[in-house]
Amino acid sequence: MRTTTLGATGPQTSALGLGCMGMSALYGDADRAESIATIHAALEAGITLLDTGDFYGMGHNELLINEALRTAPAAHREQALTSVKFGALRTVEGGFTGYDGRPAAVKNFAAYSLQRLGTDHIDIYRIARVDPDVPIEETVGAIAELVEAGHVRHIGLSEVGAENLRRAAAVAPISDLQIEYSLISRGIEAEILPTARELGIGITAYGVLSRGLISGHFTRDRKLAANDFRGMSPRFQGENLDRNLDLVEALRKIAEQKGVTVAQTAIAWVAAQGEDIVPLIGARTRARLTESLGALDVTLDEADLAAIEQAVPADAAAGERYPAAQMAHLDSER
Repeated sequence: MRTTTLGATGPQTSALGLGCMGMSALYGDADRAESIATIHAALEAGITLLDTGDFYGMGHNELLINEALRTAPAAHREQALTSVKFGALRTVEGGFTGYDGRPAAVKNFAAYSLQRLGTDHIDIYRIARVDPDVPIEETVGAIAELVEAGHVRHIGLSEVGAENLRRAAAVAPISDLQIEYSLISRGIEAEILPTARELGIGITAYGVLSRGLISGHFTRDRKLAANDFRGMSPRFQGENLDRNLDLVEALRKIAEQKGVTVAQTAIAWVAAQGEDIVPLIGARTRARLTESLGALDVTLDEADLAAIEQAVPADAAAGERYPAAQMAHLDSER
């Protein structure tokens, strides 16, 4: 497994990270035993970065990671890094009602996460979305106090625009910005990515397969479960889905010429955008994990990148990446 450092001040991590959200929420029912086996397989393969959120299944995901790490070989357990998002406010029914970045709330969220994870520290801690009612300086300052107390090792951000990225970095060192980045979600390229690079902040890219849409496995006739949020995602709806899957088929032709899969090509494309970018793969099964790991063996030369750009141009995606209510929470889209 290749390794890299997250930004100028962050930890050394594997070249790929494992996004664990789908093991607990938002993509329909998950198999607990298979989820734990997948985390174990990822650690065995050398993946060290495990990404979660305290609101994924209302704590379920953190407890799942706790169990997976407790039952993993000691060597694998010791190399694991936990990246935790906080701040989302939920209803009993599973709805989202906003975000809380007040310093007291930050420390409250951290206390619960430490307990659920069964650890004395969180490696990277970040608010999931900017709280519009709390200056980013106050939220980051509270995490900095957790760092000083030894409860957190590094400060991260999530879905933050360039202005707030600068404001946060003026308060304390920021290891990385977690943000959606894929062949069909390229909004960071104009301003956010250059700003992060100027400030020495790494990128952990989630949604590299756009929630399975550009994995090569999603089909037009697929029936989504009632508890699968993709059923409300604009990119998975009607004509949008048809247009987006046409892009996948164009990408498939390139992948087949290289003897690799669509998913491997899409992940390799994200990784090829810079050594400061760590793709987070959202594999929920060992089979999908194995396929994703194969992306590390894919080399895209200039001709490949040009062909991919022609097949899937920037801004080619049909539909927003979230429903309107969730898009409103994205500082990165303002």
